[in-house]
Amino acid sequence: MSEADRVRLRAAALALQDDGVRDKPDAKANVFADLGSPVSPLRPRASVATSSSSSSGSVKSPVPSNAGMAGGRRHSGELVAECNPPRLTGHRRCGSGPLIFSGGSSGGSGGGGGDRGSTASSPMLNALPAGNICPSGRVPAAAAAPPPPRSRPDVLGSGTGHYGHGSIMRGAGMAPARSSIDAPSFLGHSTRSPASSPASGGSLQEVTRLGNEWYKKGKYAEALRHYERAVSLCPESAACRGNRAAALIGLGRLADALRECEEAVRLDPASGRAHSRLAGVCLRLGMIDKAWRNFTQAGHLQQSDPAEWQKLQEVEMHLGRSTDARKIGDWKSALREADAAIAAGADSSQLLLALRSEALLRLHKLEEAESTLASLVKLNGALPSSLTAVKLSGMLAESYVYIVQAQVDMALGRFDTAVAAAEKARDLDPGNAEVGMILNNVRLVAKARAQGNDLFKAAKFSDASIAYGEGLKYDPSNSVLHCNRAACWSKLEKWEKAVDDCNEALRIQPNYTKALLRRAASYAKLERWADCVRDYEVLRKELPSDKEVAEALFHAQIALKATRGEDVSNMKFGGEVEIVTNVEQLRAAIGSPGVSVVYFMSAMNQQCTQITPSVNTLCTECPSVNFLKVNVDSSPLVAKAENVRIVPTFKIYKDGAKVKEMICPTLHVLRYSVRHYSVSSS
Repeated sequence: MSEADRVRLRAAALALQDDGVRDKPDAKANVFADLGSPVSPLRPRASVATSSSSSSGSVKSPVPSNAGMAGGRRHSGELVAECNPPRLTGHRRCGSGPLIFSGGSSGGSGGGGGDRGSTASSPMLNALPAGNICPSGRVPAAAAAPPPPRSRPDVLGSGTGHYGHGSIMRGAGMAPARSSIDAPSFLGHSTRSPASSPASGGSLQEVTRLGNEWYKKGKYAEALRHYERAVSLCPESAACRGNRAAALIGLGRLADALRECEEAVRLDPASGRAHSRLAGVCLRLGMIDKAWRNFTQAGHLQQSDPAEWQKLQEVEMHLGRSTDARKIGDWKSALREADAAIAAGADSSQLLLALRSEALLRLHKLEEAESTLASLVKLNGALPSSLTAVKLSGMLAESYVYIVQAQVDMALGRFDTAVAAAEKARDLDPGNAEVGMILNNVRLVAKARAQGNDLFKAAKFSDASIAYGEGLKYDPSNSVLHCNRAACWSKLEKWEKAVDDCNEALRIQPNYTKALLRRAASYAKLERWADCVRDYEVLRKELPSDKEVAEALFHAQIALKATRGEDVSNMKFGGEVEIVTNVEQLRAAIGSPGVSVVYFMSAMNQQCTQITPSVNTLCTECPSVNFLKVNVDSSPLVAKAENVRIVPTFKIYKDGAKVKEMICPTLHVLRYSVRHYSVSSS
């Protein structure tokens, strides 16, 4: 290897020094640490005596130490005594520091080691070559001869400190942007810009610069596309891997980001930034031990963040409390602590989401439990095996997820799916006693339910009720089995028992429509009309287009009114709009018990023409309501008697008294009003 090649590799090693960022903008104290970042302005270097009056000014040699730096951090463009250059023989790497090549052609995005068009020099830097160095051997294009130095003056970056060599940027007033990306600096003096480079558009620095720009704008998919190109150009660069991880985190692809962070740490174990980013991802995924290790390593490298430490401590504390509450069956506390841990930072923790889902199930919040489980199952499919090895009370996390899934499926009546999930849990954790016990229970419940269904189909209702009862011995909170047994009691005309089982099913699953229907029917058989009407009114809201429910509600209302001694002789179950032609007919219609809707219209009015079909549909949907129509053109005396001057006008009467009047209402308002009074007519 020639001496020039050795010097070139030396330059790359010095250029690719890690400077540490996390997957969020850095704190104000350290956001400007990386002089080579295309998103960070410059700050003065406290430990280096400098003197510059123009772009060609002189500079004193820097002291080879990072003493005097805030927090012991290093600036790009400084020679650090403890830095380790890459090996010059054997496998050739692209450099282990997480600094990515960034172009210097626009807005201060050039390297922190000095402006590319500058003629400033120092004794050490003049010995280094210029150009885009990637020791992996994958150089995008052959180097071209540098053009003559640019004549336009350099502009100092924004700031109030005294700037020395390496602090010159093109363009003033550069605002800090996102700093979650790793950006390189070049120590050598390059006199060509990316636009004049033969590799322009495909070089590593240009690809990374474009990725950085997209990242700053929050366009993580576009940023990822460019960062992946950078990785293909320099696959053994920890900086390239770190940038791709940052974009993946922005996209919410934490499992992929975890793999990239681990690769970055493997490539550069001494990078505090890589350890810090990996720890942050582990925290979000609930990998507590691994997060501790990497946060500790980042702290040793002066890259720790007290806020992140605080998050980790809170997550660990709340996770422990949630686990303890689960052991004693305190599901309210288990849910509260799991939510607190998730809010503290472990928002994608497999274990915490499973704990939350199980607690919601035990608290009879089945819909929330199912939605939490759905997000958990989606996450679980992308997680690496290292994460699924986490345990809860001796049970593997992945096995626990399947156990929770089996219990939720059983509660929803998906018994076959529940058995399959429990068997997966057993396959993953065959030696766990709790997994084995739950699998056995799931199988017994599924078997009892299947036997009960077969007996019910054979009209052996008494035997079927016994079979469902056997299943309830193993799962007392199974609302499906309670509802099925209630159906058996109904067939056996044991209405009180049917009501009891429906009550239990609805206690476990309040929105269980089938159980509510069976209870309402049982109330009707028991002539408990007030309870019957109440259930049918709820069902009417849930099933507004169900004619059977509407008719059942109507008859229950009539029965309730009859028990109160009210006149129900003129009440009828509707379905058609009645045409009113005189005042006497109108008075008789609206004076009848129940709800009546009077529609005043004109065939010549365009709005009436548009809303009339909807009125006819509404009449069908609400058969317990009397719909009356008055054509003001052919029956002007009726309109005059009701003081109607604008059409369309709707008047709603309840038991002969007007309760609402609407002039030119929207269809939504009309439908809401009619349904509101129809379900409250009792």
